[in-house]
Amino acid sequence: MIKVVVTGGAGFIGSNLVSALSDKYKVIAIDDLTTGKQDNLSDLVQQNKITFIHSSILDLNKLTEIFQNVDFVFHQAALPSVPRSIADPILVNEINVHGTLNVLKAAKENNVKKVIFASSSSVYGDTAILPKVETMTPNPQSPYAVTKVTGEYYCQVFKQVYQIPTVCLRYFNVYGPRQDPHSQYSAVIPKFISLIKQNKSPVIFGDGEQTRDFTYIQDVVQANILAAQTDASGIYNIGSGLRTSVNNLVLMIGKILGKEIKPVFEPKRAGDVNDSLASIERAHGFGYKPQFTLEQGLRETIKHWKF
Repeated sequence: MIKVVVTGGAGFIGSNLVSALSDKYKVIAIDDLTTGKQDNLSDLVQQNKITFIHSSILDLNKLTEIFQNVDFVFHQAALPSVPRSIADPILVNEINVHGTLNVLKAAKENNVKKVIFASSSSVYGDTAILPKVETMTPNPQSPYAVTKVTGEYYCQVFKQVYQIPTVCLRYFNVYGPRQDPHSQYSAVIPKFISLIKQNKSPVIFGDGEQTRDFTYIQDVVQANILAAQTDASGIYNIGSGLRTSVNNLVLMIGKILGKEIKPVFEPKRAGDVNDSLASIERAHGFGYKPQFTLEQGLRETIKHWKF
């Protein structure tokens, strides 16, 4: 049986990926539970469908041990959030850059067949050109974005120098079940759903006309698995290929929940970009095709809401 490791396996994206992989692969999930939740994997652990290891990607010796006889590594572990990186750039750099280097080094030592790295659309920065195409020069505007660009460069170097195949997937505003709305650094969709469900006004930073390419979690999971199964190599955007304003997002969530809640507007935050839209043409080459519209994804997210 093919053996895979998912770093950050108890997190939002990681746990959804672990769930999908557990039906066909022997899966080891690693997480230090800084932001991940063990509850996301408890059913799979109880059913003996996966192995969970409480460990950090900063422990190179442990990673090297865990990666023995592993075919694929899905590197999802990171300290996310642009605002968090602005508040604590040293910690975010340590985990996202040093941790990624450790993952690649451990993969090299064990001749792993491929490393799939979770990158971010934040690497593009706030450029007026839309859609974002992989050949554009990165223009990071936050410490978090810098760590993701650095991770991509390390992936490219390990492929060139050590012949470790790598794929970098630039995620665009991922949302879906298991996304935590309670952290001060939580993403906009879970936060908006939580507030609107409680008849509270969501806070929009800026005028709300900024746009995002919201990508449902199951489309991201599909992209990761396809990237491993095919000969995909290099950098790919993973988005829906459509953009929605934050104001329209609030209206859509309100309509699904049957509520009319007006947002509160506050000044734009440092590091936030105005518009984001993925060109997903390159990812079509390895078979990626989004299956969920934003409305479908929001309905699924709300249906599985547990907070």
